[in-house]
Order: sequence, then structure tokens, then C-alpha cells
Amino acid sequence: MNRRSFIRKAGTLALGAAAGLPVSAAAATPNPQRKRLFRAAHLTDIHVSPENRAPEGMTAALRHAQGHADKPDLLLFGGDCIGDALETPKDRVLPQWEIWDRVIAAEVKTPAYYCIGNHDIFGWNQRNTPGLAADPAYGKTLALQHLGLKERYYSFDHGGWHFVVLDSQELNHTNFNGYIARLDDGQFDWLQRDLAATPASTPICVLSHIPILSPAVFFDGENYGTGTWIIPGAWMHIDARRIKDVFKRHPNVKLCLSGHLHMEDDATYLGVRYLCNGAVCGGWWKGKWQEFGPAYALLDFYDDGSVDHQMVSYSY
Repeated sequence: MNRRSFIRKAGTLALGAAAGLPVSAAAATPNPQRKRLFRAAHLTDIHVSPENRAPEGMTAALRHAQGHADKPDLLLFGGDCIGDALETPKDRVLPQWEIWDRVIAAEVKTPAYYCIGNHDIFGWNQRNTPGLAADPAYGKTLALQHLGLKERYYSFDHGGWHFVVLDSQELNHTNFNGYIARLDDGQFDWLQRDLAATPASTPICVLSHIPILSPAVFFDGENYGTGTWIIPGAWMHIDARRIKDVFKRHPNVKLCLSGHLHMEDDATYLGVRYLCNGAVCGGWWKGKWQEFGPAYALLDFYDDGSVDHQMVSYSY
């Protein structure tokens, strides 16, 4: 296929405007005096594996994202880096991480930060396998090693913004999916302390794998068969209300980035913009998932806390 790109503006849904709340800066005319500080590319849900030309697709996406004339200064990887580790035997998980390591080493030329996705977690859907939980690789250990992370959640500063990287997945002892989208209590306490320690004048971006808030979650599957909407706790943060309450106390939280759904949306609620930025692999390297094919996001970060956002499709 010919290498080409398509850039499109994601539709904006200003949640809360109908209730008389102020329309956010995301939906308003940009401040003409604002200054762009840096550009970032958000690449989520790569799902690399030996199948379906996924290594070639991952390579093409990284080259495409870093090949713009106006290059990104930062790469943000949003989790689900490999095809699957949740229910895949270890001897098939390790080759996936080997491909990831090889492509990242060869292609990443830009400062990069990573978060963990549910499919990066080894064995949580195989908990009935004798002795598996005693394997040193069980859980998030492999992901931390291959992503070069000392901690599964952390924060950093870049170009006048503060970034918070979360671990969305908590072990679910009752759900066959193995995980639930929730911050464990230790991580939630850390988040509150980290936000409180950030100067109020510094805009904040939060990166998570699973959306904290997402309109697209309503269309992710046939989730209305009972006559009402049923949103599984593995699809969107089940603790979104308490996270929202923390954000409300810190108006400098401006942006939340996520993936997980392989769909794209753009929602603003109580002054925070929530962007679910599709999937680099689209429909798991088999074309589109619903309306959304392989893509990544380009984001321009400004000194007034605003962000310009565009989705970029690519081919390989």
C-alpha cells in the first residue's frame, strides 16, 4: 500500500454545556495570544505480535509519527503494547515483547514515556493455571521490565506542563476478564498528593490506558440487551466519580488521554478535556474497529493550558 496520511479533527462533545455549565476552552475560540510550547504524539494500543504484519505496522506508525515536517518533541505510549499477555501462554508472550523491544530500539528517536495496558499484564486471565501466580513474570512484572519502568504509575514535567501517568488496571477477583478499571487506594492517594504538589499555574495532562470518561464506551459492544445501558467496569474507570472530584479541586488539570476502546472521542466535562485516541493497530491489524482504522494522535500543548488535537491515519 502507498504510504500516505490523513489528518482529521475529532468531533468535540462538550458534556455539561446543556446543563448550563461553561463551555470549555476546547470548544471556544483559541486565545490568539497563546504560545505553543511543544508537540506530542500519542500512540496507544499497538498490540504488536508476530501475526497480521503487526511489526511492519508498528514500524510504519513510528516512522510516520516522527516523520512530520513539524516533528513531535515527545512520544506518549498509551498501553496495550503487545498483542496479549492476559490469557496467552508465556512461551507466546515473550516473543511479543521481543518484537516490541526490537522495533522500539530501532525506531524511537524521540523522548518517550509509557503506560501499562491490560493486555500487557501476564496471566490475570489464567489464574486457574497451577503455579502461574508464583511465576516471577506474573502480573505486571514483564511489562515494567520491557517498558523500562521503575513504577507502574509516575509523573514528570515537560515544556511547562506536568504529566501524570496512571495504571488503570486493578486485579478483579470476581470478573472473568481478570481486571477492573480502577486506581488502587495507594495509587489514588499518590495521585492526590502529586496534584497538590503541582503549582496551580502549571497545566496538567493525565495519561491512562483505560478512559476515565468516554462517550465511545456506549458503542463498544452490545451493552443494552437488558433494556438499559450496561457499561462494564473493565471498559471505563469504575472510580471515575472520585477521580473527577479530585480534578475539580485542581482546575489546572486540563487534559486526559486514553486508548483501550480502539475508538475515538473528544469530551469535555467540568473543564477537563478527555480524549480517547483510537488505536495504532485499528481493528487489531485487521482493518477497522467499527468506524476507526489504524491511527495515532498529534497534540500541540500551549502555555494557557489549551491543546490542539488531530487524529492521523497512516498506511503500511
